[in-house]
Amino acid sequence: MLAAFALGAEAVQIGSRFVCSVESSAHIHFKQAIIDAGEGDTQLGLKQLAPVRLLKNDFAQSILALEREGQGKEALTAFLGKGRAKKGMYEGDMKEGELEIGQVSAMIEKIKPAAEIVQEIWKDFNAGVEHIKALPFNRTF
Repeated sequence: MLAAFALGAEAVQIGSRFVCSVESSAHIHFKQAIIDAGEGDTQLGLKQLAPVRLLKNDFAQSILALEREGQGKEALTAFLGKGRAKKGMYEGDMKEGELEIGQVSAMIEKIKPAAEIVQEIWKDFNAGVEHIKALPFNRTF
């Protein structure tokens, strides 16, 4: 968050972290798959429809295969069907469901209460600000 703000951002999108909160309505199997995810376990897909990062599973591999074959929006839309995201993220179908999550999933290690996640983000942000303030060349904070 600090890096984004230092580059001029006024906000950050951190929804992926909150998927693994106690309060999230995401299925426990989806939450566990995120916790188990490592570096490189997501890929960008559905680029012609609405680009999303997908946790690798059978569905994601099929979508990526269709894209490699040069299939158009119609074929992707037909394969996607209705309720695919609900099937994966909320009903826990880890094979055929759509599992949207950011690359940060590789860094998520634990399901925590949302309040604890916010406190941790704020603590890390403030620690980073203090670190920058202590640098001998700092003139901006």
